[in-house]
Amino acid sequence: MSELNHTYLEALQTARWERPDIAALKRTAEGSWLLESHSMTARLKQHCHDFDVDVIAVYQLTPDKLTDSEAALIGQEACVVREVVLKGDGLPWLCARTLMPASTLEGQGGHLHALGTEPLGQHVFKQRASRRDAIETANVACLSHQLHARRSRLWLHNRPMLVAELFLPSSPVYGKEIPA
Repeated sequence: MSELNHTYLEALQTARWERPDIAALKRTAEGSWLLESHSMTARLKQHCHDFDVDVIAVYQLTPDKLTDSEAALIGQEACVVREVVLKGDGLPWLCARTLMPASTLEGQGGHLHALGTEPLGQHVFKQRASRRDAIETANVACLSHQLHARRSRLWLHNRPMLVAELFLPSSPVYGKEIPA
């Protein structure tokens, strides 16, 4: 893993998540991004010609390694962790860390093991039985930048996953987007 990706993932894991004041956040430039209830992948794809997913790591996490707030959102069970960087036109836009509990990966969620470089959101939001809730936000100091982050729970067939996303400096959330 590159040093930069390690820094981004560390920033995500140390973020101080808070429930946002939704009315106030809606009045900000970044609010529509942080409150996005559908696929972030689809939203990002609107701002580039080429979209790529770099898989940083996929590994197992035992229940005792979950934070209290993670366990409160998805339950106290073993998880598969998937860490990725989403890129638009070759620029890193978003670093994401997803916790997929073992029970979510059973039955209809079994195909999540084989995502490879397919974006999670692209897959999840194709399913009729999917939704997002429990959105939390954070501002994270990282490499001399103040970056926006969000964490939310995705539901697929009534089974949870927890996705934490850090919007990187070149991300369109900061208004530097290039028209697609």
